[in-house]
Amino acid sequence: MKVAYVQMEPTFLDPEKNYSKAERLVRKAREKGAQLVVLPELFDTGYNFESKNEVESVAGQIPDGPTTEFLVELAREEEVFIVGGTAEKDERGNLYNSAVIVGPLGWGYIGKYRKIHLFNREKLFFKPGNLGFHVFNIGIAKVGVMICFDWFFPESARTLALKGADIIAHPSNLVMPYAPKAMPIRALENRVYTITANRIGEERGLRFIGKSTIASPLAEVLAMGSEDSEEVAVVEVDLSLARDKRINERNDVFKDRRPQYYVL
Repeated sequence: MKVAYVQMEPTFLDPEKNYSKAERLVRKAREKGAQLVVLPELFDTGYNFESKNEVESVAGQIPDGPTTEFLVELAREEEVFIVGGTAEKDERGNLYNSAVIVGPLGWGYIGKYRKIHLFNREKLFFKPGNLGFHVFNIGIAKVGVMICFDWFFPESARTLALKGADIIAHPSNLVMPYAPKAMPIRALENRVYTITANRIGEERGLRFIGKSTIASPLAEVLAMGSEDSEEVAVVEVDLSLARDKRINERNDVFKDRRPQYYVL
């Protein structure tokens, strides 16, 4: 199948502008044959909030809020699966840094993930995710979802891989330089494909690094974005490679695990 990342610069606190930009870039990826497209973390709102009121002004419910509805309609029109990050407000008013996965006609809204490992000032506005790590079966592939700083914890990708993920979708707003180097290793140690969709630009003095990355189960960098341009990358992936956990005739990434000796 063909997978893609969208690297974009969201307009802060302006979802409508961001919908328009995401629509244009997703269509560009679809024109290149993408069947699964990953958008950045908080693609619709921007990131560097100063107050909880700012988050509340743009957060929406899932699946009944405007961002999920926009993504469902876009996925239906373009006949594509989409993973995108958004600010969620639940029925009790709690705020989460979330991601939704949607699909084409017959699929619609598939599910959501709430970011478990919050980074820095996110802790001032969002509650830690409480839904666990999920793998979503979209027919052609099994897609796990984690968000940005989750990558820093190897358990995140390992949990998704153990739950059967072929691909890990990784919406991000990266500011530290490490993830583009680390994600190929996450892919290798779990024998999965990873799609990191990062943003670019600067927001209230906070600079985002770009370098969106698609990595293979062999630690190959199949695509990497620039540091400062909006762009998409589409690559073809061989899912059979992600489903074969053997390193050689005697070693298997999962069968050789010795969890009784691991510290949890």
